Amino acid sequence: MSKILIVDDEPNILLSLEFLFKKEGFKVFIARDGEEALGIIEESGPELVILDIMMPKVDGYEVCKHLKKKNRETKVIFLTAKSKQQDIQKGLEAGADLYLTKPFSTKDLVAKVKALMN
Repeated sequence: MSKILIVDDEPNILLSLEFLFKKEGFKVFIARDGEEALGIIEESGPELVILDIMMPKVDGYEVCKHLKKKNRETKVIFLTAKSKQQDIQKGLEAGADLYLTKPFSTKDLVAKVKALMN
């Protein structure tokens, strides 16, 4: 069973994505900020992280950089409201495999996650 970590400070996004990916057969971990995410990454070693950028304590860019330094195999998808070209560039430079903006299609997100995992 593939492990996914969803990191977002918006409870409704966490809940809906957790439900969605559990339904798709993934083992799902959730974190409400970057600091909590780093702890779960150390303990659980998810294969994929869905990551917001604007979060308390540690932002998504820092989480991504830290993760990619330790394990290049783990896939990272930024899922964020930050849609300016410079934000997208910064996300890809931090090591993201994919950069998606909110609002998003859950169907599209599931398809992209499955494609990245294969």
